[in-house]
Amino acid sequence: MWYLAAMSNFTITRLESLPMQPATVWLLGECMQARGRQEMRIRQRPEVLEALREQAMIQSVESSNRIEGVTVAANRLRPIVLENAKPLDQPEEELAGYRKALDWIFSRKRRVPLSSEVVRKLHALAQGGASGDSGQFKSRDNEIIEILPDGEGRVRFVPTSAKDTPRAVEALCESYLHLRGIEQVPVLPLIAACVFDLLCIHPFRDGNGRVSRLLTTFLLMQEGFSVCRYISLERLVEDRKEQYYNVLARCSAGCHEGQNDIAPWWNYFLSVLRHAYGDFSQKVENASGRPTKSDLLRQAIMDQVGSFALSEILVLWFQRPVRS
Repeated sequence: MWYLAAMSNFTITRLESLPMQPATVWLLGECMQARGRQEMRIRQRPEVLEALREQAMIQSVESSNRIEGVTVAANRLRPIVLENAKPLDQPEEELAGYRKALDWIFSRKRRVPLSSEVVRKLHALAQGGASGDSGQFKSRDNEIIEILPDGEGRVRFVPTSAKDTPRAVEALCESYLHLRGIEQVPVLPLIAACVFDLLCIHPFRDGNGRVSRLLTTFLLMQEGFSVCRYISLERLVEDRKEQYYNVLARCSAGCHEGQNDIAPWWNYFLSVLRHAYGDFSQKVENASGRPTKSDLLRQAIMDQVGSFALSEILVLWFQRPVRS
C-alpha cells in the first residue's frame, strides 16, 4: 500500500520489530494497572472530580501555551479558560483556542478515527484564529533551530518537506489505525510513536508542539486513559521541559533513515502518564474538605514558575486569606 511505502522510515511502521527494554515494560505495566484502578478512584470521591477537572483545564491551557512562549496576565487566565471571556489579544486567543480543542476532545461520546482531518482540526482550534493558516499544513519547508549558549543558532533537525507533508500525515494516521486494528503492538507505545512521528513531520508552520500534546490527550481518551481529564499532562511536561527537548533531540537523530532509538521517548512518555496517575490517586485519597497546611504549602511551591526564594514562598504563605 502506498502509505506504508511513504512511511517506511518512520518509527510507527517499525514497532513490531523493535525490542522493548525492561524499564519500558515495567512502566507500561504500571500505567495499565493504573488505568484498571481508574474507575475505582473516580467512584471513590466523585465530589472532587469537578474541582480536579477545572484545575487540570487551567493548567493544561496555561502550560501548553507557556511551553511555546505564550503567556497572559494571571488575572485573565481563569476568565478565559473557564468563563468564556472574550480574548483581548493574540495570546489570549491562543489560550481560548486550546481550551476549545480540549473541550472538543473531552466531549466526544464515540470513538473518532484518527485522520488528517482530525489533526488539522486540532490545529485550527488550538490556534484560535490567531493566524491565517490555522488548520492548514505548512506551505514552506521548515527547520528545527537550536539556540546555543552564545546566541548562535544551528539546525538540529530537518522535518518532512512541505510538499510531502499532507501525504505523510495521512500515512501516519493510516499506519496508526492499521496497527491499532491488528493489536500486535501495545497501545501506549503505539500512541507514543504516533505523537513522536507527528513531531518529526512537523506539519504546521507554527503550533506543532501544542498539536502534539492535544493529539496525546485525544488518543489516550480514545483508549480509556481518562486521567488527563483530572491531571494536566501538559503541566507535567512543562515541569520536565528540558528533559522533553533532550529526549526528542536524542530520539529524532536518524529517524528519517529509520535508524533512530525510540526507547527514551517511550520511557519519557510512560513516566509522565504514570506520574499523572500517581497524582490523581493522591489527590482523590487526600480529598477531605479542607486541605492540610502541608498541602497548601506544597501547592504554593508547585505554583511557582522558574527559580524562587524560600522567602517569597513564606510571604505568599502568610498573606493567604484565613477561611472560617
